[in-house]
Amino acid sequence: MGGKESKEPTSKDMKLVGRKSAACEETLTSSDRIRKHIVMQFGYKVLSLARQGMIAPPDELWELIELQKLNLSLNCLCFLPSCVALLQNLVVLNLWGNQLTSLPPEIGQLRNLKVLFAYCNHLTEVPEELGSCTKLEVLSLANNQLTSLPDSLSALTNLQKLNLSHNNIMYVPACVYSMKKLVFLQVACNRLENIAEHIQALADLKILIVEENCIHCLPKMLCCLTKLELLNVDYNDIQNVPAEMYQLNRLEKLASHPLDKGLHIMHNPLIKPIKEVLDGGLQALYNYLKAN
Repeated sequence: MGGKESKEPTSKDMKLVGRKSAACEETLTSSDRIRKHIVMQFGYKVLSLARQGMIAPPDELWELIELQKLNLSLNCLCFLPSCVALLQNLVVLNLWGNQLTSLPPEIGQLRNLKVLFAYCNHLTEVPEELGSCTKLEVLSLANNQLTSLPDSLSALTNLQKLNLSHNNIMYVPACVYSMKKLVFLQVACNRLENIAEHIQALADLKILIVEENCIHCLPKMLCCLTKLELLNVDYNDIQNVPAEMYQLNRLEKLASHPLDKGLHIMHNPLIKPIKEVLDGGLQALYNYLKAN
C-alpha cells in the first residue's frame, strides 16, 4: 500500500491564494502597511522613508510609537508636524536634506533622543524646547541659516558632537560652553571674528574646526585644551599665535589634508617670524615659542 501522492497546486488554487492575499492586504490599516517596512538593525527598530519625494510625512507614521530610528532625509519636507512628539521611543531622528524652515517646539518631548541630524535645511532658529532633549549626544545643524542658538541648549550636557558649520554665526553661542562633554566642535564657514576665552571650559575637546571665518587672533585659553588632536584654523585672518601654544602637545604635526589630525594654520596672513619658523614644522614652532 502506497502513501497518498502529493497534489500539485492547480492554477485555480494559485488564483484563490492570490485573492486571499489581496483581501488580507486590503484589511491592513495604512499604519500597518508602513509598519511592514520597519527592520531590526543592531537591536533597534528602524524605518527609512528617505528619498521618497515627500512634501509631508504620512499621517499614519505617528502611530508607529515603537520606532527607535526614523530616517526622513532627502525629501521635500517644509515642516515637521507636532505629532512627532508621539514617537517617544525615538533615539535617532534624521531630517537632513529637506526644506525645513523650523523645528516644532514639540521636538523637546523626545526625551530619549540621542542623535538629531537637521543639516542642509533652511532653519533660521532652533526651538528653545530642544534643550529638553537632555540625552542628545550628536547634533548636526550644519548648512542652515542660523545666527545663534538658544541659551536653553546649555542643558545638553551629554552632547559629544556638535556641527554648526555653514551658517551665519558671528560668535560661538554661549550655551556651547556648558556642553562639557563635547569632543567634536565644528563651526567652519561662519562669520566668527574671535574665539572667546570661555573655550577653556571644553576641556575634553579633541577636534575643533573653525576654518573659513574671520578670526583675527587665537585666545590664550585655547591652549588649555590639551586633549586637542585636530585644530583647524585655516583661512582666517590670524597673524600670530599664543606663546602657550606649545602646550597642545597632542597636535603632532602641521596638517594640510582636511581629514588629517594636527594643526591646520598655514592659510593665514601669519607674521614673518611665525611663518618662517613654521617652515621647519610644528615642533620648530613649539621650540620657538618656548624660547621666546
